[in-house]
Amino acid sequence: MPCGEIVVPNAMEIQRQGGLDFTTEHEKKLITEVYNNAMECLSDEDRQLPQVANILPILKKGIGIHHGGLLPILKETIEILFSENLIKCLFATETFAMGVNMPAKTVVFTSHRKFDGKDFRPISGGEYIQMSGRAGRRGMDTKGIVILMVDDQITPAIAKELLQGKADALNSAFHLTYNMVLNLLRVEDINPEWLLEKSFYQFQHCNKVPGMISDLDSLSESLKEITVDDEDSATSYYKLRQQIERLGRQMDQIILSPKHVLPFLNPGRLVKVRHGKKNFGWGIIVNFKKQKETGPDEEPIYRVDVLVNCDKDSIKKTSTDLAQPASGSDGSMEVIGFSLKDCLSSLSCIRLMIPQKLTSADERRKCRDQLKEIQRRYPDGLPLLDPTEDMNIVDPKITEIIRKIEAYEKRLFAHTLHGGQDTENLLTQVEKKQKVLCGIKDKKKELKKAKQVIQLDELKARKRVLRRLGYATDADVIETKGRVACEVSTADELLLTEMIFNGIFNTMTVEQCTSVLSCLIFQEKGDPPKLAEELAAPLRTMQECAKRIAKVSIECKLDLEEEEYIKQINPNLMDVVDAWCKGGTFKQIVELTEVYEGSIIRAMRRLEELLRDMCHAAKAIGNEELEAKFTQGIEKIKRDIVFAASLYL
Repeated sequence: MPCGEIVVPNAMEIQRQGGLDFTTEHEKKLITEVYNNAMECLSDEDRQLPQVANILPILKKGIGIHHGGLLPILKETIEILFSENLIKCLFATETFAMGVNMPAKTVVFTSHRKFDGKDFRPISGGEYIQMSGRAGRRGMDTKGIVILMVDDQITPAIAKELLQGKADALNSAFHLTYNMVLNLLRVEDINPEWLLEKSFYQFQHCNKVPGMISDLDSLSESLKEITVDDEDSATSYYKLRQQIERLGRQMDQIILSPKHVLPFLNPGRLVKVRHGKKNFGWGIIVNFKKQKETGPDEEPIYRVDVLVNCDKDSIKKTSTDLAQPASGSDGSMEVIGFSLKDCLSSLSCIRLMIPQKLTSADERRKCRDQLKEIQRRYPDGLPLLDPTEDMNIVDPKITEIIRKIEAYEKRLFAHTLHGGQDTENLLTQVEKKQKVLCGIKDKKKELKKAKQVIQLDELKARKRVLRRLGYATDADVIETKGRVACEVSTADELLLTEMIFNGIFNTMTVEQCTSVLSCLIFQEKGDPPKLAEELAAPLRTMQECAKRIAKVSIECKLDLEEEEYIKQINPNLMDVVDAWCKGGTFKQIVELTEVYEGSIIRAMRRLEELLRDMCHAAKAIGNEELEAKFTQGIEKIKRDIVFAASLYL
């Protein structure tokens, strides 16, 4: 979700409310003067861009907008106005809110959740501390005001983590690149292995070793304190039960798939509900509905409304996350929505007659009494739907699972501990010991991994790729291709070097070269444009080249997904860059795409850096014609508003 889709509507709504005007006439004149002075460097045509032409009336009311999709010159103008206290109300994204040099009297969070590029998630404690810390201007305010608008249900745990959580840990994001490896191989006294050992990333990892050793010692001491009578027999019985439970979960996954279970989600059917660590026990199905549309290759997601016994203090909101199971018989029957995939664990063949409306507490209480009576009649457990006889599921996996369960149950019933008075106590001790043993095993693995040089396997795999593709010899001596790849640091150095040595750029025009290179620097997602054949053909060539590199990488045991690697080639700005290189105006090119103007300019500036790298790469092999082609590409894109000088310079 582009940042502007969140910020702009809020600002526009306030601007439409004509009565809201936060500035005096004198401040309006100052805002207009600052704005006009800033826009003087733009051409008359660029001043007619919608962003440039439409923002002044909003600014004059003391309202500002700041997000990554704005033109850089507008962002800088708004920053200057805000710093001079001429903007009274600024709608901004997290990037601006994180800045320490732009304090405000009041900070308002419009939601406790944020979009992180993949999904919506709660704001972390560190993010909240950083952004709320902007409230209060030194020398002007005695205090800062922070307002958090909770527009959705929020659990106590999330609220506590948000408001009282610690600052985010500072962790190294060090990662290897081919450019880094090749440049280190060029230096005689330094090798990549040495860099890995001395990196802050490795230091942080090794710094955890003393704590891991301490945890391991604590677990070992705990293990000594656990004693189990007749341990071998109790352990074998415990493992039989674990195997049966594991097979039961596998069978439930098949049974509870929508294609099999939907006809049996009838109102009144008894179902066992477990949500994470919360076990609600048996409940009564009320209804079900499709919750979310999915892709053609994915199963749809269903929500099942179940009448379950909940803790009275947690039922203010009938949310799966907030509701807690009743600790005993004292609870309140409430209809809660659960995910079919994640929460339902068993279906009974028993159905109850339930009223059409369960709004009355008395009606829900009667349902609970019926459920208790059913459980009293079946002390050994409620009868379940048989997957083959009752549900008519024809699946060889089900047959095999049932066969295995029957074999394990036969051994379980024949075990000496089965039905014993003290069996459950023994199993509790065995389970406790098994958890400690698993903890020790996991901790030893972590300790062994922590003592090793991190990313060493990745480094070895990358070296194998470089040797296979002819960038370095077996003795780690850089070849000609390696020297060329050393010059490219802005984008995928291997892919671009392969394209240079395969002569792919030689047959392209300047516009085609520049457009193809834009695929490697633009990261925003969107619907791919319909490209003309003159652009589609070089794109296909680049993708084929990427497939060959991915295949070699996988053969060299590098952790890489071919499909994901090829997806990094993003053609969404190819037609925009092509039109710009051919002399189109900025107003014309923004009409070719839904990408924000600021994102286009940011991509163009990165493209200029990549073109400079490509000039150096061509120069490294003495290809003057190719160097001249990339130089022309720089000249064609470096003009007008795209490369307008910063107001801070």
